[in-house]
Amino acid sequence: MSLRINEVVPNFTAETDQGTIQFHDWIGESWAILFSHPKDFTPVCTTEFGAVAQLSAEWEARGTKVIGVSVDGVEDHKKWKGDIEIVAGTSAGFPIIADEGLAVSKAFDMLPAEAYMPDGRTPADSATVRSVFIIGPDKQLKLSMTYPMTVGRNFAEILRALDALQTSAKHSVATPANWELGQDVIIPATVSNEDALAKFGEYETVLPYLRKAQVPS
Repeated sequence: MSLRINEVVPNFTAETDQGTIQFHDWIGESWAILFSHPKDFTPVCTTEFGAVAQLSAEWEARGTKVIGVSVDGVEDHKKWKGDIEIVAGTSAGFPIIADEGLAVSKAFDMLPAEAYMPDGRTPADSATVRSVFIIGPDKQLKLSMTYPMTVGRNFAEILRALDALQTSAKHSVATPANWELGQDVIIPATVSNEDALAKFGEYETVLPYLRKAQVPS
């Protein structure tokens, strides 16, 4: 069964290029993003990990830790970091999990339970290990995305989704399509008009069930 939204994510101990971690302890009181890929030294994933490195200040500003996961080993991760930093033009300070035994990939339902890594494997053997998981400080899964091997992930969209999740959690609101920071949010249908006025002040009624307001200051 796949991991569902609002379920507590698996806890695990794993080796990374920065040492051993216990996942829930590593998250601590932060938000976290776990992003995976099928193999080190592959072109699309190198650009993606570079994009994550370039956004380091954005993750920090949002109290969010980022961590990669691959079915390759620690030494490969350390060597690959050099390529990532060439592409990114900056340091890649986040850890990468060495999931050689596939325990993390299987726990997050990225690979079937019977999966194994054959000798001389190619990225196709672990192609489904190409996902993003956004996790809250409560250790619950807030959002997940899975991509095919040929389509690079849009980390600007992942950042936007993180903003929406954090805004929703902080203010008990929803966000409309294509929402970005600073734009109006949606007042939940469970909030009465009177309570909406008290919380948000003036708001716009687009439809009886669609009310928009500015984020409370």
